[in-house]
Amino acid sequence: MDKPPSTPPSVSSESDDALLQSRLPPTPPLQDYDSYHDKQPATITTPIANNAQQSRPYPLPPTPPQTHVLPSDLKTPDSHVARDPRLIRLTGIHPFNSEAPLTDLFSTGFLTTPNLHFVRNHGAVPLVVDDAIPDWTLTVDGLVARPFTISLRELMIGRFESVTYPVTLVCAGNRRKEQNMVRKTKGFSWGAAGVSTCLWTGVPLRELLAHAGPLKSKGARYVCFEGADQLPNGNYATSVKLAWALDPERGMLVAYKMNGELLPPDHGRPLRMVIPGQIGGRSVKWLRRIVVSATPSESWYHIYDNRVLPTMITPEQSADMPETWKDERYAIYDLNVNSAICSPAHDERVALAGTDGHGDESASSYTLRGYAYSGGGRRVTRVEITLDRGRTWMLAEVSYPEDLYRLAADGEELYGGRIDVAGREACFCWCFWSLAVPLNRLRDARDVMVRAMDESMAVQPRDMYWSVLGMMNNPWYRVVIHREKEGGIESLRFEHPTQPALMPGGWMERVKKEGGNLTDGFWGEKPADEGSAGAGENTAQSEPAKEISMVDEKVTRKITADELAAHSGEKEPWFVVNGQVYDGTAFLEGHPGGAASIINSAGQDVSDEFLAIHSENAKAMMPAYHIGTLSTPISSSEPTEETSTPIFLHPKNWRRALLTNKIPVSHDSTIFTFTLPGGPTQHLGLPVGQHLMIRLRDPATREAIIRAYTPISSDDDEIRDGTLRILIKIYPSGRMTQALASLPLGHPVEFKGPLGRFEYLGGGRCALGGAGGTILAKVRTVRRFVMVCGGSGVTPVYAVLKAVAREWKAGGKGAPECLMLDGNSKEEDILLREELEEIQKVGGQRCRVVHTLSRPGEGWKGRRGRIDFELLEREVGPPPAQGDSMVLVCGPEGMEKTVKESFLAMGWLEEDVFFF
Repeated sequence: MDKPPSTPPSVSSESDDALLQSRLPPTPPLQDYDSYHDKQPATITTPIANNAQQSRPYPLPPTPPQTHVLPSDLKTPDSHVARDPRLIRLTGIHPFNSEAPLTDLFSTGFLTTPNLHFVRNHGAVPLVVDDAIPDWTLTVDGLVARPFTISLRELMIGRFESVTYPVTLVCAGNRRKEQNMVRKTKGFSWGAAGVSTCLWTGVPLRELLAHAGPLKSKGARYVCFEGADQLPNGNYATSVKLAWALDPERGMLVAYKMNGELLPPDHGRPLRMVIPGQIGGRSVKWLRRIVVSATPSESWYHIYDNRVLPTMITPEQSADMPETWKDERYAIYDLNVNSAICSPAHDERVALAGTDGHGDESASSYTLRGYAYSGGGRRVTRVEITLDRGRTWMLAEVSYPEDLYRLAADGEELYGGRIDVAGREACFCWCFWSLAVPLNRLRDARDVMVRAMDESMAVQPRDMYWSVLGMMNNPWYRVVIHREKEGGIESLRFEHPTQPALMPGGWMERVKKEGGNLTDGFWGEKPADEGSAGAGENTAQSEPAKEISMVDEKVTRKITADELAAHSGEKEPWFVVNGQVYDGTAFLEGHPGGAASIINSAGQDVSDEFLAIHSENAKAMMPAYHIGTLSTPISSSEPTEETSTPIFLHPKNWRRALLTNKIPVSHDSTIFTFTLPGGPTQHLGLPVGQHLMIRLRDPATREAIIRAYTPISSDDDEIRDGTLRILIKIYPSGRMTQALASLPLGHPVEFKGPLGRFEYLGGGRCALGGAGGTILAKVRTVRRFVMVCGGSGVTPVYAVLKAVAREWKAGGKGAPECLMLDGNSKEEDILLREELEEIQKVGGQRCRVVHTLSRPGEGWKGRRGRIDFELLEREVGPPPAQGDSMVLVCGPEGMEKTVKESFLAMGWLEEDVFFF
């Protein structure tokens, strides 16, 4: 076999060009979708690349229909990619992630046509024009003796031997929708069709590595693959172990053909990795570089994708656990054993009475069918079916179409590559199972379930192993059987567990909506008497949230970046969420976060902030403000340290500070200290009564986690040390608070602000509805503050109280009196107690702090009970006649509701009761 030199020669001779042309497949004939009915028998006579009829002992791919660019893709970066309209989009319009309808996939047969092959794209599909394909280059370097770069032309014309064989690729998220029904993971909802099989042609990876000469003496242990797709966190890249890559039984392939045709754009055109037996995420598309290294890939996508973290780690806890994510013990390589029922299809009906033509139901049967696969080259050795929830099992028949390729003649070629199957023991493909079951047995069963076992005796588990990313889901596949009567005809209706993406349907969704607990060990249904038909009663569980549209479908206007920039001020502020433009002018006065929240977003892409902070009700309001689609994407604000600026916070840009200390102050509350990049001379820039936003990013999805907080430190503190201190209560299910609690010291955190509808200006003067100096702020003067807070809601009222105390201490004229009512559960829950006692000493007659506990201990001498109407009437009472008092409230939702109702009942005006 010819080996290229360390710098392969260019290929330009007429003979080589002719050979290259002969290996390029012809353009397939046009064909309508309506006329596409190809099936896949075990042995087939079909056209090969030269359209000559040849009889083969193994399956060959059916001719796919002609595809075209779909209207939905025309306005995306994938406007050059032709696709099949039957594919189910799993992540919206872009990026494109899809699977075929399960019935369509299964009926195509052993080999999947490329147009129905599942697609996993992290971003835009690189555009590679036909003329550029032969000159596409691949570099092999790293810890090798002979690094080299080779063109696709040289790979295809025989500088290395080309081979062809079938490989089943499976997305690690296959069947993830089932996990998302139990509890939302960080991944989108795959159905059971995230699996496909094709004939791949290319050069064995081990041949390229053998030529390069891995330097094991220098520590070479891994092979890294890097694609050409440009993504938010760099190029997609991952790695496998070098020993696997060199093993012929592993069959790793650098592929340039798929079912005899050049790779389609969605599948890596013009070059990709195909790694049999491992998750699809290792088969890098648009392959540009292979690097031999001493350590696994350091790519973000290798570290934070395709992992199965321990099941007790929640999405909130995983938000910042870098060492856990980097732990290679949790990385996924080989597929686990899995199977699914494809026939009967979801909602398929089978008549019971008279199905054999003689009215003898017992003589009728139905053939159950489906697929199974395993990883690491392991063969599926048995598939078992149960009709009684695992008490008894029936053995299904299993067929292995892959084995038919082992019958190919020695040295036989297919699509320009030697059929490389017979010399291996490893199994790289899915298999098919079937079992004929009498209809009367199906009639008496509540469900049918399947499990598979491979040659290592690994068997599918009964119950789900839930994990943060929702990958490798492989419990028994369960189809519920409903016995129904319609029009006098009795039939069986079959219900699969889920439907992909946001498609409704499936017994898991039904059971959950009915209040069933999907993790109770009985699939959300109470166990019924043995032999009884139908589902039992359900146990309680919450209903899944519905997706809310934020666009007005009638709006078709295209808005340029220049038009958006012209509306980046206080007047007519426009902002962008998910590529859609909104006009916030009409909501400036009514926005709960104040006009500044909208004004500071003007002219910007604020998708992260909006989606992380706003409620479902707020999202449902958005169509009323939708004015168009942004024609050209703009970049969102990236955090900077900005050591040179005198003020740290910026209302439009994220700024970064380092977490330098954590001080627990109660069993569930901690003071977090952040060091400002500009040191003691840099002002925080947060007006009294305003808040700032903190942003962390989920390491797996890069989804923003954003919450608003009021610091307990300020620019007016007597001693400024260049730090920012925030008191935060850590909630067990709090996504942000759990992430902060697990954050290591020295880690950067992003801040933005100020924001808020209230600012204390001093001397009893307050600015309401705007941001201090904005034209929308309304200024009023108060002579008395009534502050009502609960738990960690003490922080914003403490900021105001501390500012007023400074005025008292300085003898300031016009400083208001203050009454603070602080509600907590137990005495140890009282936060900032010492600081509040010091303020009382300074204020004297002008300040009173009242603590009340709902669960006081025996030694508690203060008020008892919750903050309710009785307490507020006794301590505060009706509003003063002169109308110069104001109520400031911050606490749990239930407390805030009680406070509002109580003050309004006592005659206070709604405008005098302010909620932070």
